[in-house]
This record gives sequence, structure tokens and C-alpha cells, in this order.
Amino acid sequence: MTGQAWAAEEIVQDVFMTLVREPKKYDPTRGSLGAFLYGIARNRVMKHLERLPREFSLEVKNSEGESQTLDLADERTPAHWAEIRERRERVRSAVLSLPPEFRETVVLCELEEMSYEAAARALECPIGTVRSRLHRGRALLLAKLEMLRETPKRANAGR
Repeated sequence: MTGQAWAAEEIVQDVFMTLVREPKKYDPTRGSLGAFLYGIARNRVMKHLERLPREFSLEVKNSEGESQTLDLADERTPAHWAEIRERRERVRSAVLSLPPEFRETVVLCELEEMSYEAAARALECPIGTVRSRLHRGRALLLAKLEMLRETPKRANAGR
């Protein structure tokens, strides 16, 4: 959700420090510990996102230092791996450029593979809201990815 490893690490540390400092805030009658921690993390992420500029660059550099290792038995070339890495970065950039409410729903339902019901509980909103945000988020994501293609696909082209 943050798009930055350092921010995610800070938020995770802050979540657990909150639990350590104020353990009485957790009420087992209101839900599981995981849901409680997720709620704190979600609030911290939203505060983090509020402090960032509203628009994101579509060119995000990989500051996490991720590297792709080649399997020597694999017949794919280094160019193939570079293309895969570039596609991942494009998708990642497109997801990060979504407005937070759509990004959060897309991340939970598509990347984390949560059900609509689980996402609705995590987001504390109705299932219908999750569905509409997911639909809108997917549409925005598709539009952003189409803009990044070398030759945009046109509806009814050649028909």
C-alpha cells in the first residue's frame, strides 16, 4: 500500500509498538488480534498516504534493491527477465498511482486474494462498497496500463 519498503517497515514497527505500549486497547470481544493489528496498520498507512502528494509519478525506481536471479537451466534470456521486471514495475507503478480507496481494495482482493466479505470486514464497509471500489479500481488500473503500452489497444479496431 505504501509503495516504499522503508515506510512499510516503519508502519509495522509502529503497529507492534502500539500493542506493546497499550495492550488494553485490544478487546478480544470485538474481534481477533489479527483484525485489531490490521486496523491499526490500515490507519497508519492512510495517515502516511495523506502526507504524500496526491499524484504519483508513473516512473517508480525500485528502491528495495530487488534482483532477479536466473535459473541456469532456464532457456529464457536476460532480455526476457528484463522485460518481466519492466512489466512488474509498470503494474506496480500503476497500482501505486490509484487513489488510496481503490488501491486498498485492489490490493486486498486481487493481490492478497481476500474474499469480498473479508475485505469488507477489514475495510469496515459494506460488501457493495468493496465491489464498486474494486470495479472502479480495476477500470482505472486497466486505463493506466493501456497508457503504458507501446501501441494502445483500440476498441473495435479494424471492425
